[in-house]
Amino acid sequence: MAAIVTGTLEFIPKLEQLSSRVVRVLGCNPSPMTLQGTNTYLIGTGARRILLDTGHPDIPEYIANLKDGLSKFNCRIQEILISHYHLDHTGGIANVCSEVPSGDRGYKISKLQAPGITEEIPGNASLMYNFLKDNDIIETEGATLRILSTPGHTDDHMALYLEEENAIFSGDCVLGQGTAVFEDLYDYMNSLKRLIQLKADVIYPAHGPVLKNATETLQKYVAHRTLRENQILNVLQDEKRQLSAMDLVKKIYTETPPDLYPVAEVNVLNHLKKLEKEKKILKVSTQDDVFWKSRL
Repeated sequence: MAAIVTGTLEFIPKLEQLSSRVVRVLGCNPSPMTLQGTNTYLIGTGARRILLDTGHPDIPEYIANLKDGLSKFNCRIQEILISHYHLDHTGGIANVCSEVPSGDRGYKISKLQAPGITEEIPGNASLMYNFLKDNDIIETEGATLRILSTPGHTDDHMALYLEEENAIFSGDCVLGQGTAVFEDLYDYMNSLKRLIQLKADVIYPAHGPVLKNATETLQKYVAHRTLRENQILNVLQDEKRQLSAMDLVKKIYTETPPDLYPVAEVNVLNHLKKLEKEKKILKVSTQDDVFWKSRL
């Protein structure tokens, strides 16, 4: 689960070389939440390259496209990195490991550790995660990747900094279109600010097209979340009564399709929790629902 987006999605090819060391393989799993599908990436320039993310489980078209990419660039997979635990990023691990030849070394599958994340990989009990730490370095021919802990979308979310291109693989922290959903707004905002400090040139997101104006996009994300926070506060102050999270969604997300209201409600609830911690609003629980009202 990644996105809230309105409007027409930009076309993304199923296989495309984006730079001398980055090839995108589309996950072929389009949906309102995954946009055109999950972007997976082959990173490096040599005979053994890093695969970032694996898409949903049991998508034969994705496996075929991945094999085509490996054949076209005459390479194998050195290891698999996973940006976070969501199924559209981890689900294809078992398929890749069973259907794509790895050579004699087998597959090393790595991700950040977080509370509740076990070593066992979904879909194949014989596969185990290797856990990474913030600022670890992963190297392959032509590419040096620094691991960046960027919680907020999920506790275990990581981005990758590609030193040779001053580029960020942003996972679901930043998307090519629309806005990302998140579990913890406080952590999420800090992660965005950390990425801004890199002053990167390019963002390779897990959903949507490549972003060439990286810093500007990150700043817009921070501004968007600040705007949402102010909208919530303004509605609560103007209404001068207690409102539920869904009440706020209907007043604020006026351009969002109703079928995405439950996703928007998750974002609003995260804003409300942050505002409650800051003692700007008050939570009122009843037998039937939870409501919120302004303290200001």
